[in-house]
Amino acid sequence: MRRIWLAALVAPLALTGCGYNSIQRYDEQAQAAKQQIEVQLQRRADLIPNLVQTVKGYAAQEEAIFVKVAEARAGLVGAIKGGDAAQMADANQNLTSSLGRLIAISEAYPQLKSDQSFLRLQDELAGTENRIAVSRTDYNATVQTYNTYIRSFPQVLTAKMTGAKERTYFEVTNAAAKDVPTVDFGKGAGAKKP
Repeated sequence: MRRIWLAALVAPLALTGCGYNSIQRYDEQAQAAKQQIEVQLQRRADLIPNLVQTVKGYAAQEEAIFVKVAEARAGLVGAIKGGDAAQMADANQNLTSSLGRLIAISEAYPQLKSDQSFLRLQDELAGTENRIAVSRTDYNATVQTYNTYIRSFPQVLTAKMTGAKERTYFEVTNAAAKDVPTVDFGKGAGAKKP
């Protein structure tokens, strides 16, 4: 009976010393940070149809660009549902490329450039891009902490026993997508509102 009590007292101490609880905490933090990226990417995807409709009102003949944007948006929504950080990063970059072409249309249509709905949507997209950048930085920092922790001794033993795997960073893995220009709303890429 004493051995059972002793084992019951020692087991929690052993689990704490091996890092199990910390692995779980870091994993949850990384998951929460990834969900913030997903929220912002979904917000971005939700803004796209309104932007496309606004542009269509002035430039209906640009159908090929509208199709590309719709395909890129569908790819992003699919990647969000899939939950893989690398796929979301690639799909987001693909959408950025398509949006760049859509925004470039506004240069050919002065009435579109001055449309209040178009300008508001551009501001919302720029704000969302900033939130995505912050969320991406937060996620990658939590992934780095988690990955470093599960590779450290003695936590690596616990990680192997519990099946803890390294997490993927949110970064573009498609080499072609890395060279795509960023969307510029005439305020400079990534410009923050005062």
